[in-house]
Amino acid sequence: MTTDERLSLPRLVATTREIPASADPLLFASAGDPLAWIRRGDGIVGAGPELLRLDIGEDGRMEALADIWHAIVQATEVDDEVGLPGTGLVGFGAFAFDESSASPSTLIVPSVVLGRRGGRNWMTRITREGAEAPVIGEAGYGAQWSATLGPGEMDPAAHGDAVRRVLDRLAAGEAEKVVIARDIVGTVPAHADLRRLVHELAQNYPDTWTFAVDGIVGASPETLVTVSGGTVTARVLAGTVARGADADEDTALSVGLATSEKNIGEHAFAVASVLDALRPVTKELAAPDSPSLLRLPNLWHLSTDVTGTLSNGASALSLVRALHPTAAVGGTPREAAMRIIRETEPFDRGRYAGPVGWIDGNGDGEWAIALRCAQFDPSPVSKDPDAAEYGDEGESGDDMPPTDGTIDPAATRRVTAHAGGGIVAGSLPEAELDETRVKFRPIVDALA
Repeated sequence: MTTDERLSLPRLVATTREIPASADPLLFASAGDPLAWIRRGDGIVGAGPELLRLDIGEDGRMEALADIWHAIVQATEVDDEVGLPGTGLVGFGAFAFDESSASPSTLIVPSVVLGRRGGRNWMTRITREGAEAPVIGEAGYGAQWSATLGPGEMDPAAHGDAVRRVLDRLAAGEAEKVVIARDIVGTVPAHADLRRLVHELAQNYPDTWTFAVDGIVGASPETLVTVSGGTVTARVLAGTVARGADADEDTALSVGLATSEKNIGEHAFAVASVLDALRPVTKELAAPDSPSLLRLPNLWHLSTDVTGTLSNGASALSLVRALHPTAAVGGTPREAAMRIIRETEPFDRGRYAGPVGWIDGNGDGEWAIALRCAQFDPSPVSKDPDAAEYGDEGESGDDMPPTDGTIDPAATRRVTAHAGGGIVAGSLPEAELDETRVKFRPIVDALA
């Protein structure tokens, strides 16, 4: 964004009021392109047309988004009678994993936000100064649908070859850990109501962050960073095993994970990378000496919660920039691992394993790593033509859909999912493949 574009940002007004509880805030979201952030029944949902959209696809995209968000905050008048996390001015974000990705990093300000936290419910209306707030209504879920899925650019055999190549590079001393992902691809009906997928994931995985932002939908167990009133928390997950078929097997598998030298070492790399990133911006920082076990419906994770106090007024976006990519999704050392990923994976990860979440006008926010997710190509349904766009990826080009918003009943929409695992000395290609199968299960089951 140029200086002139920053100066031309519209002045906004964000008004938050408490409202009666809604049975399902998702019913107010867009069916084809929902905005949502949900955990244990609480969260926020975007509704109405997009008010602002920031698409940045160049190097330094996170710094640019942080600067632009600061300018938007300065140009916004906030009237907030609720004062909870997620009230007032809010932007939903989905960022690319790699600065060199063809996928932009995107921040969206909806015209309406519905929120629920701790038994309280609210609505925020965000408008341009002097403009009328849009009228929104709930719409029932569309018909059931399912995806057709198959191997992507890295099938199981190619994945095994990739793991062996990475092990050779680790043995040569190029890096200590590298996360390698594989992909599956498919299609869904173009009219698919993606709110159904969000609802399914939120119901089946209530302890994860269920998210939907700009076509990426998932249920991530891994918090990248949470900032609230000067306090920062981050959850590190690294080291994984599938749940057992019965109680005895489940216990044995969890004990095996907790005592696995390979998994404990992999986890330690991930924790160290988070602590190193947070130390420059915190005055207090603490993490337990050993990980705990996190139980999810389909797997066990080694987990460590890091907590701290910000020292210089940094915002959630500042910390996202400092932390990403963590060793849990990239590797260590960071630059060496990223180079090996680019040279090994035959695809662009897009937003998979990138930051996803929200930020408010105070700089507080909640961000996860986009895992257990699927990326949907843009829907053929047109967006609001009056939505303001900023950045180098904002133009739609000649492939805009029909202006009447109609969809060919036979049309489909491409969907891509990824799953990966950390490769360290001693990793076995067959075990790494099994780990990706376990990690694919939540999103594949929901899509099917």
